[in-house]
Amino acid sequence: MLSEEKNRLLTEVGPDKPMGDYLRRYWHPIAGASEFDDKAVKPLRILGEDLVLYKDLSGNYGLVDRRCPHRNADMSYGYVEQCGLRCSYHGWQYDQSGQCVHQPFEETLDPGARMRRNTKIKAYPVQEKAGLLWAYMGPQPAPLLPDWELFNCANGFAQAVFAEIPCNWFQCQENSIDPVHFEWTHNNWTTRLQGDEGPYVPTHLKLAFEEFEHGFVYKRLRGGEREDNVMWTTGRVTLWPNGFFLGHHFEWRVPIDDHNTLSVLWVLSRVPNEQEPYVQERIPSWYGPIKDPATGRWITSHVANQDFVVWVGQGAITDRTREKLGQSDKGIVMMRRRFFEELEAMQADPAHEPKGLIRDPEKNRDVFLPSACRDEMINGLPRRELAAHPLLGPYLKDFFGQAGQPDEVRAAYEKAIGQKVEGATFFKVHGAGVEEDARKEA
Repeated sequence: MLSEEKNRLLTEVGPDKPMGDYLRRYWHPIAGASEFDDKAVKPLRILGEDLVLYKDLSGNYGLVDRRCPHRNADMSYGYVEQCGLRCSYHGWQYDQSGQCVHQPFEETLDPGARMRRNTKIKAYPVQEKAGLLWAYMGPQPAPLLPDWELFNCANGFAQAVFAEIPCNWFQCQENSIDPVHFEWTHNNWTTRLQGDEGPYVPTHLKLAFEEFEHGFVYKRLRGGEREDNVMWTTGRVTLWPNGFFLGHHFEWRVPIDDHNTLSVLWVLSRVPNEQEPYVQERIPSWYGPIKDPATGRWITSHVANQDFVVWVGQGAITDRTREKLGQSDKGIVMMRRRFFEELEAMQADPAHEPKGLIRDPEKNRDVFLPSACRDEMINGLPRRELAAHPLLGPYLKDFFGQAGQPDEVRAAYEKAIGQKVEGATFFKVHGAGVEEDARKEA
């Protein structure tokens, strides 16, 4: 268990808090680029700050304070110009750096624009990569936005899926270094949700955790598996500081504030070799529902939704003074200890370089992460072999990652892979088997 003080240290993310300061040293995905296909301005809250994300008429993205410094008008109701965002109240206009570039009435009386030149709004840099919009909210110089190898994998259909979860980010991230939960939250619970009493999947026998430059690798062995199993030889990546990498997809847990988290799921589904070459022109992004509107109960039919239920069930900020950790929690203890070491080092020396930052452009090309399905993602598989693959094959049948996939995204995916998918009916009828097969490798 942890003390209340240490629990606060891990969970408080405001700009004046140690963890908030630390997380601001990294780039975070905050939206999908496709969200701006039909709008130009989006209000959002990230790391306890109320901001406005926009795409101006020149195609440039900006992220600025939600309040105009003139009379505190809401900039989410502003409108974009060729350069930047204009407040709808009195027309003050700001560029990507937050600099005021136009004060219409004031400049008629002050041709030298002294007031305008001295007016600046809070602003953060934004970059687009892999269909996601990324923000950096820390001190300059900013590190490079990681160019993960999977982002550049050819012949794949990518999609970005979001959900806002009413709990603290850290209990979500602890899920990323908890291999045993797959056995119970996804495999066995799915079996029971579908009305079956069993059989349950083989239990875990061995766990191992290793730290590396970009996080931790966890390895696991279940009953009936040999030590040449890819989950024991390669494992999975807990991506520092708030991500998870499973070979064919990423997950990020981006703090909205101390009590809410933006879940970001980025999935790349490899098309069969018969469909090559395939070039995706647009990466769709969508928000999935988290509750059934008819019952008010949490959705439990899909993998990410099952995670949401257990995260939120721990409380808005879980009370770690009451927990009883066991042998399966070794990875969680290691991760917490590493965060405490990082926070202590940064408080002792503000110039401390946080773990895993990339600053050398030569090292930021196709950045490697351990993957249990790397060869299959790079080289692809014929349709028959892809369908039989324990991790990638189920995605030819249904998108079981998160509930609510829009019809147009499903249709685009079906066109990419050259076949129909069975849809929600597949998960309802066969979901336990799918999860068992997929998560044996997950």
